[in-house]
Amino acid sequence: KQWYQRRVRAIQSQQIQKRLKRTAHLHKSARSQAEHVQWYKSVSNGPVDAIAKHATAIGISPVMLARCILEQTETSNVAQLLRDPDTIRDPMLRDQVRHCLDVDVECGPGSDLIKMAVGDQYEEVLQDQLTLMGIPFLSEGGLRDKGYDKTPDILLTTPIAVDGHVVNWIESKASFGDEQSHRQYLREQYWSYWNRFGPGLVVYWFGFVEEVALETREKGVVVMDHLPTKVQTLLS
Repeated sequence: KQWYQRRVRAIQSQQIQKRLKRTAHLHKSARSQAEHVQWYKSVSNGPVDAIAKHATAIGISPVMLARCILEQTETSNVAQLLRDPDTIRDPMLRDQVRHCLDVDVECGPGSDLIKMAVGDQYEEVLQDQLTLMGIPFLSEGGLRDKGYDKTPDILLTTPIAVDGHVVNWIESKASFGDEQSHRQYLREQYWSYWNRFGPGLVVYWFGFVEEVALETREKGVVVMDHLPTKVQTLLS
Protein backbone atom coordinates (compact mmCIF):
# COMPACT_ATOMS: atom_id res chain seq x y z
CA LYS A 1 0.00 0.00 0.00
CA GLN A 2 2.80 2.43 0.88
CA TRP A 3 4.53 1.68 -2.45
CA TYR A 4 1.29 2.33 -4.35
CA GLN A 5 0.71 5.61 -2.50
CA ARG A 6 4.26 6.73 -3.21
CA ARG A 7 3.89 5.81 -6.89
CA VAL A 8 0.67 7.83 -7.21
CA ARG A 9 2.29 10.72 -5.36
CA ALA A 10 5.38 10.57 -7.62
CA ILE A 11 3.25 10.71 -10.78
CA GLN A 12 1.13 13.56 -9.41
CA SER A 13 4.23 15.50 -8.38
CA GLN A 14 5.76 15.14 -11.85
CA GLN A 15 2.58 16.39 -13.49
CA ILE A 16 2.42 19.40 -11.17
CA GLN A 17 6.10 20.23 -11.76
CA LYS A 18 5.56 20.09 -15.53
CA ARG A 19 2.58 22.44 -15.29
CA LEU A 20 4.47 24.87 -13.08
CA LYS A 21 7.41 24.93 -15.50
CA ARG A 22 5.10 25.51 -18.48
CA THR A 23 3.37 28.46 -16.84
CA ALA A 24 6.25 29.97 -14.81
CA HIS A 25 7.14 32.51 -17.52
CA LEU A 26 3.60 33.89 -17.48
CA HIS A 27 4.06 35.03 -13.89
CA LYS A 28 7.53 36.51 -14.39
CA SER A 29 6.61 39.13 -16.95
CA ALA A 30 6.71 42.79 -15.84
CA ARG A 31 2.95 43.03 -16.19
CA SER A 32 2.31 39.93 -14.09
CA GLN A 33 4.81 41.04 -11.45
CA ALA A 34 3.04 44.40 -11.16
CA GLU A 35 -0.36 42.68 -10.88
CA HIS A 36 0.93 40.37 -8.14
CA VAL A 37 2.28 43.29 -6.12
CA GLN A 38 -0.90 45.31 -6.61
CA TRP A 39 -2.95 42.35 -5.42
CA TYR A 40 -0.68 41.86 -2.39
CA LYS A 41 -0.93 45.51 -1.36
CA SER A 42 -4.71 45.16 -1.32
CA VAL A 43 -4.54 42.23 1.10
CA SER A 44 -1.25 42.86 2.90
CA ASN A 45 -3.04 43.03 6.24
CA GLY A 46 -5.09 39.95 5.46
CA PRO A 47 -4.84 36.42 6.87
CA VAL A 48 -1.49 34.65 7.02
CA ASP A 49 -2.52 32.24 4.26
CA ALA A 50 -3.58 34.93 1.76
CA ILE A 51 -0.61 34.48 -0.60
CA ALA A 52 -0.83 30.69 -0.48
CA LYS A 53 -4.57 30.67 -1.23
CA HIS A 54 -4.21 33.19 -4.05
CA ALA A 55 -1.37 31.15 -5.55
CA THR A 56 -3.59 28.07 -5.65
CA ALA A 57 -6.41 30.07 -7.22
CA ILE A 58 -4.22 31.34 -10.09
CA GLY A 59 -2.39 28.04 -10.62
CA ILE A 60 1.05 28.93 -9.30
CA SER A 61 3.22 27.55 -6.52
CA PRO A 62 2.86 29.48 -3.20
CA VAL A 63 6.65 29.85 -2.94
CA MET A 64 6.83 31.05 -6.55
CA LEU A 65 4.22 33.76 -5.88
CA ALA A 66 5.99 34.73 -2.66
CA ARG A 67 9.22 35.05 -4.65
CA CYS A 68 7.52 37.29 -7.23
CA ILE A 69 6.25 39.62 -4.50
CA LEU A 70 9.59 39.69 -2.67
CA GLU A 71 11.42 40.60 -5.89
CA GLN A 72 9.27 43.71 -6.19
CA THR A 73 9.06 44.75 -2.54
CA GLU A 74 12.41 43.86 -0.98
CA THR A 75 15.90 45.11 -1.78
CA SER A 76 17.78 42.15 -0.27
CA ASN A 77 18.71 38.93 -2.07
CA VAL A 78 15.44 37.07 -2.55
CA ALA A 79 17.00 33.60 -2.42
CA GLN A 80 18.51 34.49 0.96
CA LEU A 81 15.16 35.84 2.19
CA LEU A 82 13.48 32.56 1.28
CA ARG A 83 16.20 30.62 3.10
CA ASP A 84 15.83 32.86 6.14
CA PRO A 85 12.40 34.57 6.11
CA ASP A 86 13.10 36.11 9.53
CA THR A 87 15.18 38.72 7.68
CA ILE A 88 12.17 40.02 5.70
CA ARG A 89 11.56 43.59 6.86
CA ASP A 90 7.75 43.68 6.52
CA PRO A 91 6.34 41.60 9.43
CA MET A 92 3.08 40.82 7.60
CA LEU A 93 4.91 39.67 4.49
CA ARG A 94 7.36 37.75 6.68
CA ASP A 95 4.54 35.68 8.21
CA GLN A 96 2.94 35.05 4.84
CA VAL A 97 6.20 33.91 3.25
CA ARG A 98 6.83 31.60 6.22
CA HIS A 99 3.39 30.10 5.67
CA CYS A 100 4.08 29.59 1.95
CA LEU A 101 7.33 27.79 2.77
CA ASP A 102 5.50 25.56 5.23
CA VAL A 103 2.58 24.54 2.99
CA ASP A 104 4.18 24.34 -0.46
CA VAL A 105 4.57 20.60 -1.04
CA GLU A 106 6.21 21.05 -4.46
CA CYS A 107 8.58 24.02 -4.21
CA GLY A 108 9.03 24.48 -0.48
CA PRO A 109 12.17 23.38 1.38
CA GLY A 110 10.22 20.67 3.19
CA SER A 111 9.35 18.95 -0.08
CA ASP A 112 13.03 18.83 -1.07
CA LEU A 113 13.94 17.21 2.25
CA ILE A 114 11.23 14.58 1.86
CA LYS A 115 12.33 13.73 -1.69
CA MET A 116 15.95 13.46 -0.55
CA ALA A 117 14.96 11.20 2.36
CA VAL A 118 12.93 8.88 0.11
CA GLY A 119 15.77 8.83 -2.43
CA ASP A 120 18.28 7.90 0.28
CA GLN A 121 15.96 5.19 1.56
CA TYR A 122 15.75 3.46 -1.81
CA GLU A 123 19.50 3.76 -2.37
CA GLU A 124 19.95 1.90 0.91
CA VAL A 125 17.44 -0.74 -0.26
CA LEU A 126 19.48 -1.21 -3.44
CA GLN A 127 22.76 -1.50 -1.52
CA ASP A 128 21.24 -3.99 0.93
CA GLN A 129 19.93 -6.15 -1.92
CA LEU A 130 23.31 -6.20 -3.68
CA THR A 131 25.04 -7.09 -0.41
CA LEU A 132 22.63 -9.98 0.22
CA MET A 133 23.23 -11.20 -3.34
CA GLY A 134 26.99 -11.10 -2.75
CA ILE A 135 27.60 -8.62 -5.57
CA PRO A 136 30.56 -6.30 -4.79
CA PHE A 137 30.15 -2.60 -5.54
CA LEU A 138 31.27 0.94 -4.84
CA SER A 139 28.68 3.45 -3.65
CA GLU A 140 28.42 7.00 -4.91
CA GLY A 141 30.25 8.20 -1.82
CA GLY A 142 33.06 5.72 -2.41
CA LEU A 143 33.40 6.87 -6.00
CA ARG A 144 33.61 10.51 -4.97
CA ASP A 145 36.32 9.60 -2.47
CA LYS A 146 38.27 8.22 -5.43
CA GLY A 147 37.98 11.55 -7.25
CA TYR A 148 35.08 10.89 -9.61
CA ASP A 149 32.82 13.89 -10.13
CA LYS A 150 29.76 12.61 -12.06
CA THR A 151 28.93 9.21 -10.61
CA PRO A 152 26.08 6.68 -10.60
CA ASP A 153 24.65 5.51 -7.28
CA ILE A 154 26.34 2.14 -7.69
CA LEU A 155 29.43 1.05 -9.66
CA LEU A 156 29.76 -2.74 -9.76
CA THR A 157 33.32 -3.92 -9.27
CA THR A 158 32.32 -7.09 -11.15
CA PRO A 159 29.81 -6.65 -14.01
CA ILE A 160 26.54 -8.59 -14.02
CA ALA A 161 24.16 -9.67 -16.77
CA VAL A 162 20.48 -8.71 -16.46
CA ASP A 163 18.14 -10.32 -18.98
CA GLY A 164 21.10 -10.85 -21.28
CA HIS A 165 22.37 -7.26 -20.96
CA VAL A 166 25.70 -6.34 -19.38
CA VAL A 167 25.39 -3.99 -16.40
CA ASN A 168 28.38 -2.11 -14.96
CA TRP A 169 26.53 0.52 -12.94
CA ILE A 170 23.12 1.06 -11.36
CA GLU A 171 21.21 4.30 -10.82
CA SER A 172 18.41 4.36 -8.24
CA LYS A 173 15.47 6.71 -8.88
CA ALA A 174 12.73 6.95 -6.26
CA SER A 175 10.37 8.30 -8.89
CA PHE A 176 8.19 7.33 -11.85
CA GLY A 177 10.03 7.16 -15.16
CA ASP A 178 8.06 9.08 -17.77
CA GLU A 179 9.47 9.89 -21.20
CA GLN A 180 10.30 13.53 -20.49
CA SER A 181 12.15 12.96 -17.22
CA HIS A 182 13.94 9.90 -18.61
CA ARG A 183 15.24 11.81 -21.62
CA GLN A 184 16.41 14.61 -19.35
CA TYR A 185 18.25 12.12 -17.14
CA LEU A 186 19.79 10.56 -20.25
CA ARG A 187 21.24 13.94 -21.27
CA GLU A 188 22.34 14.99 -17.81
CA GLN A 189 23.42 11.68 -16.26
CA TYR A 190 22.99 8.31 -17.94
CA TRP A 191 24.95 8.90 -21.17
CA SER A 192 27.82 10.30 -19.09
CA TYR A 193 27.85 7.12 -17.02
CA TRP A 194 27.68 5.03 -20.19
CA ASN A 195 30.62 6.90 -21.73
CA ARG A 196 32.74 6.42 -18.62
CA PHE A 197 31.68 3.03 -17.27
CA GLY A 198 29.86 1.27 -20.11
CA PRO A 199 26.27 -0.08 -20.09
CA GLY A 200 24.17 0.13 -16.95
CA LEU A 201 20.79 -0.25 -15.26
CA VAL A 202 18.32 2.38 -14.07
CA VAL A 203 15.77 1.38 -11.43
CA TYR A 204 12.64 3.55 -11.34
CA TRP A 205 11.18 2.19 -8.11
CA PHE A 206 7.70 3.60 -8.74
CA GLY A 207 7.38 2.27 -12.28
CA PHE A 208 7.91 3.70 -15.74
CA VAL A 209 6.36 4.17 -19.15
CA GLU A 210 7.08 1.11 -21.27
CA GLU A 211 8.43 3.21 -24.15
CA VAL A 212 11.19 4.40 -21.81
CA ALA A 213 12.57 0.86 -21.46
CA LEU A 214 12.32 0.09 -25.17
CA GLU A 215 14.02 3.34 -26.19
CA THR A 216 17.39 2.72 -24.53
CA ARG A 217 17.63 -1.01 -23.73
CA GLU A 218 19.60 -1.89 -26.87
CA LYS A 219 21.74 1.24 -26.51
CA GLY A 220 23.17 0.16 -23.18
CA VAL A 221 20.79 1.59 -20.58
CA VAL A 222 18.40 -1.03 -19.19
CA VAL A 223 15.33 0.25 -17.31
CA MET A 224 13.48 -1.73 -14.61
CA ASP A 225 11.32 -1.06 -11.54
CA HIS A 226 13.26 -3.45 -9.28
CA LEU A 227 16.59 -5.17 -8.95
CA PRO A 228 16.24 -8.74 -10.30
CA THR A 229 17.24 -11.45 -7.84
CA LYS A 230 18.48 -13.72 -10.62
CA VAL A 231 21.49 -12.15 -12.27
CA GLN A 232 24.66 -13.59 -13.73
CA THR A 233 28.01 -12.36 -12.45
CA LEU A 234 30.50 -11.79 -15.25
CA LEU A 235 34.27 -12.02 -15.10
CA SER A 236 35.89 -8.57 -15.27
